[in-house]
Amino acid sequence: MKNTKMTQKNDLQSEKTVTFSAELLEIAGLETADVLVKMKTKLTGLAETEVANRSKQYGLNEIAREKPQSVMMHLLSNLKNPLVILLSVLAVISYITGDIRATVVIAVMVLLGVVLRFFQELRADNAAEKLKAMVSNKSTVIRDGQEKEIPLKHLVPGDIISLAAGDMIPADVRVLKAKDLFLNQAALTGESLPVEKSPTSKAIQNPLDLDNLCFLGSNVLSGTALAVVIHTGEKTYFGSLAASIVEQRPLTSFDKGINGFTWIMIRFIAIMVPIVFLVNGISKHNWLEAFLFAMAVAVGLTPEMMPMIVSVNLSKGALMMSRKKVIVKRLNSIQNFGAMDVLCTDKTGTITEGKIILEKHLDVSGESSARVLHYGYLNSYHHTGLNNIMDEAILAHGELEETLKANVKYKKIDEIPFDFTRKRMSVIVEDETGLNILICKGAVEEIMDCCNRVEIDGKVLPMIPEYKDKAKNMVAELNGQGFREVALAYKEMPGASDEPVYESKDESELVLLGFLSFLDPPKASAAEALKRLNALHVDVKILTGDNDVVTSYICKKVGLSVENILLGAQIENMEEAELAKAVNATSIFAKLAPNQKERIIRALQKSGHVVGFMGDGINDAPALKAADVGISVDSAVDIAKESSDIILLDNNLLVLEQGVLEGRRVFGNIIKYIRMAASSNFGNMFSVVGASAFLPFLPMLPIQVLTNNLLYDFSQITIPADNVDADWMAKPRQWQISGIQRFILFIGPISSIFDYLTFFMMLYVFKAWNNPALFHTGWFIESIFTQTLIIHVIRTNKIPFIQSRASWPLIISSLAIVSVASLLTISPLATTLGFVPLPPLYWLLLTFILLGYIVLTQLVKTWFIRKFGD
Repeated sequence: MKNTKMTQKNDLQSEKTVTFSAELLEIAGLETADVLVKMKTKLTGLAETEVANRSKQYGLNEIAREKPQSVMMHLLSNLKNPLVILLSVLAVISYITGDIRATVVIAVMVLLGVVLRFFQELRADNAAEKLKAMVSNKSTVIRDGQEKEIPLKHLVPGDIISLAAGDMIPADVRVLKAKDLFLNQAALTGESLPVEKSPTSKAIQNPLDLDNLCFLGSNVLSGTALAVVIHTGEKTYFGSLAASIVEQRPLTSFDKGINGFTWIMIRFIAIMVPIVFLVNGISKHNWLEAFLFAMAVAVGLTPEMMPMIVSVNLSKGALMMSRKKVIVKRLNSIQNFGAMDVLCTDKTGTITEGKIILEKHLDVSGESSARVLHYGYLNSYHHTGLNNIMDEAILAHGELEETLKANVKYKKIDEIPFDFTRKRMSVIVEDETGLNILICKGAVEEIMDCCNRVEIDGKVLPMIPEYKDKAKNMVAELNGQGFREVALAYKEMPGASDEPVYESKDESELVLLGFLSFLDPPKASAAEALKRLNALHVDVKILTGDNDVVTSYICKKVGLSVENILLGAQIENMEEAELAKAVNATSIFAKLAPNQKERIIRALQKSGHVVGFMGDGINDAPALKAADVGISVDSAVDIAKESSDIILLDNNLLVLEQGVLEGRRVFGNIIKYIRMAASSNFGNMFSVVGASAFLPFLPMLPIQVLTNNLLYDFSQITIPADNVDADWMAKPRQWQISGIQRFILFIGPISSIFDYLTFFMMLYVFKAWNNPALFHTGWFIESIFTQTLIIHVIRTNKIPFIQSRASWPLIISSLAIVSVASLLTISPLATTLGFVPLPPLYWLLLTFILLGYIVLTQLVKTWFIRKFGD
């Protein structure tokens, strides 16, 4: 039946996809004017009143995975936890067997864990949505004839949008106009090469192959376009397949660690509970009593607070990080942030100010040239692609707009947008005489390779080796002084009666005019920030497309080693094994292509590193996705922010340091709980099995076991608010399930030693052989005292209470729990729970047991850390 329903669902999904494809194919085949008629829109855009109507009709432009869970679904997802399911089963069994008290206690535990986790996650999700709103992606739309930026989710079918390099495709759209528009469709097709889009298209049955259709899930690499929105939200090609092709991010090391620990404890329970049941059944000959006790032990061994502790820690960490100007998009990335031991980053805006100024404009002879500045200004003024910081520096000379009359004397004819292969861009303008001038600006080597002539003292001369060498030497000298050089070349061509269309092949036989010299000085805080990251054992590596000379100069200024630099051309010829070896020995990588950044990150990961990548450009998206934790800034392009896990509201490594520390604090508190719960539960196994074998009665009543566990759970609720030692946060930490298992095996049995001492004391000092209630009460108190006390020993690698003290909330909760446990033995509930008052001597002897427990656990813990590390 289930398979039939699934088949029907898939068939329905297929029918929907076919319908959408047919409609897209129809629109792709229409002329531009007919497309506008069909979509009931026009080139000046929709009116706001019509937008409001369509928004009601079509809803928000969001696909299923982007919508927050409903309250009910959120609650159900918490109930699906394996530990919650286990406890619920045990509660049902207790009810069926008539143990109502056990049923009530287990139900309280389930409710406590689920409700606390539910409200904490709800609070975290609400906070996260507010934080994400601060970094929401936008789209440029034309409405009522006015161009404006709006959040992607507010687009409606029929909207006219403008696209440029760095933009995400916000919906399924039909291209109306385009200029050298290249898209990355890898997320949809798996094809890594750029795909060119244009207003016309040939007859192809697969919509993804149509030249005039662009789809949600892709992004603009270069060029510009005007397009009309066809489908939004779940009606997009991507959204219609959301149920089956929604991108599932791979499990992080954090997820794997949590799952690994959960199943370790479940396996322990599966082995030990049957043993307890059989031992008690055989020795006491009361199988029902043995069964109820075994069920209680199963509950006692279950770390039911783990989901809540983890959720509270992560949500608290996200909120704390937001106060430090770090926005967490994915909660589980917090642990990877703290575990990061290698940070790869571009230098611009990170270790430099990111506010470039145009310091010099030189001709080929090295003399200041107004003509170089003027041509550079015309290029930046007229191009419509993605403005970079160098364009902004050129356009800061706003006085030239009036002087040159850039928009009057020079009419723009065409442009050849920038791309990361050519590393240059051109605009073609027509002057007052009708002459077409192609002005090309870009990387020095790439521009010079296109030049066969050079302008010197107003004369155009052939490019002989002497001129080329002199220019290269001048550029090298300027690079060595920290300047970033951009070359400028031009070509004059006669105008045409009709407007010509220019392509990259026209960037040939150019005249080298000169160079624009930009200065991006190191940030005053960069050197200090790098020292702090180094103190946190985070190795910073620079991955940049800039040349090695400028990069070396900047890196020296901030104290980074420049002895070994690897260039993109060298990486291109390396095998994977060779690259994996090289990346560990290299701190600076220069003249990189986007795919080479991704290769470097994957090579570092294969070497066992947890890698963070910080980027803000179009070319950084592949590396951001490949990294263990992708970090971007609020000013980044859309595709970079979408690919990131962490968004910095302040592009500053000092802010990053604070985020790393918070990530480690969060992970530290989670590890505390896991170590405490696991070692305590493992020790209880030995105590229960041993006591069951030689006692003529149950070691503790089922209701007492459950009450003990409930009190212990309450004592752990404040762990997320605890302090974490600075020493522990001084280096990256990764999940090590084998290390946790080792800790359990060495620390867990210590509690059993003192449990057996308590057994001996109750049986031979207080003669409890014939007084089960006294024995039960004595072990109950010792158990709750030692379990609560061990929190303070295990929470730190130092000497507890002396060198490291818990936070006040944890201290208060610990004192409250042991006080409640003590009062229960003399309260009106004592009889119901099977307790009796304890003699005064017991409390004196308990003090010595607790002191011995603290000392022995501390000694073993210290030895363990020295031998195996922490």
